[in-house]
Amino acid sequence: MTKTQVGIIGAGPAGLLLSHMLHLQGIESVIVEQRSREDIEATIKAGVLEHPTVELLKELGVGERMMREGYVHNGIELSFGGKRHRIDLPELTGGKSITVYPQHEVIKDLVAAVLANGTTIEFGVSDVSLQGIDGTQPSIRYSKNGAAQEIQCDFIGGCDGFHGPSRQAIPAAIRQEHLKVYPAGWFGILCEAPPSSDELIYAQSDRGFVLVSTRTPDVQRMYFQCDPNDSVDNWSDDRIWAEFRARLANDDGWQLKEGRIFQKSIIAMRSFVCETMQHGRLFLAGDSAHIVPPTGAKGLNLAAGDVVLLSKAIVDFYRRDDRVGLDSYSARAVKRVWRGEHFSWWMTNMLHDFDGEDTITRRFRRSQLEYTVSSRAAAASLAENYVGVPFEGWQG
Repeated sequence: MTKTQVGIIGAGPAGLLLSHMLHLQGIESVIVEQRSREDIEATIKAGVLEHPTVELLKELGVGERMMREGYVHNGIELSFGGKRHRIDLPELTGGKSITVYPQHEVIKDLVAAVLANGTTIEFGVSDVSLQGIDGTQPSIRYSKNGAAQEIQCDFIGGCDGFHGPSRQAIPAAIRQEHLKVYPAGWFGILCEAPPSSDELIYAQSDRGFVLVSTRTPDVQRMYFQCDPNDSVDNWSDDRIWAEFRARLANDDGWQLKEGRIFQKSIIAMRSFVCETMQHGRLFLAGDSAHIVPPTGAKGLNLAAGDVVLLSKAIVDFYRRDDRVGLDSYSARAVKRVWRGEHFSWWMTNMLHDFDGEDTITRRFRRSQLEYTVSSRAAAASLAENYVGVPFEGWQG
């Protein structure tokens, strides 16, 4: 049996960040993760990092590669009706911007930092279960290489994603959950091509939504709205590029840069919140407690906000025997979660046309877009939410 102060389930952004922040305050942790290190570091995910997240990673000493290899974006473009409209983020938010740096690269940086701390990450485990979360000495049980293992701890950080065991360990009768499934998905590609734009383009058209993003000077990430039940096998490269061209048609002669497509995928979209983010000695953070549609680019950033609150609450407990932060964690964390959830829902509804809608709903959508790009107040609201509202309990 292993003993530690905080047992963490999940080596995603939330679990790794929690472990690193606790280590910097002299608090020990052990992480268990079902996948291998190679798997989590190779799972390609997009990454738009909000201003507070960027400043947090820099302050924690894990932002050097992000600052060297990431791309600072000072604006985004909203494209509709054949025209593109720029939202100037620093001008509307007092100098704040976002950084494009893929999530799997953040994970690589955090894994390296956590292991350098001397913290144990048990990769490739199975049969993870939580025991005794209602008592004073909870534990995490799991199997590794066919052998049963157990970690006894004071607290458990449930950072194991939507499908992990942590949230399910909270009795269903007391879990307050909310779910919305959207009738659309995103068809995503990675391609070998130069950037089509210096900044992200969010495009709305009668054929559906498009996001034009960038990954590196030679690799680009792009998405278009699709049927979530569609198959990538139905889309040849020629058909994909034809769809992008049709949805991005404009009046100023701008054209998308095309190239060899080497990855295709379809992701579903949903909004999910478990407001019960704590139970006994178990505390949820990140995707185990909430999921957002990708339109608002909030997933990793909401996880970071959870961890800022949770790490401070745990530190207060050990240093001053102060339980206020722990006892109020759910109520405080979920406020920022709902802000990010609402913004993601708003962006999704403003930019996507859904099957079966009436014409008046589509006219409302266009009116909202036109107002957003013509009103400074509306543009500032979008920009403020896009660069990220501050983390509670941390100034960066």
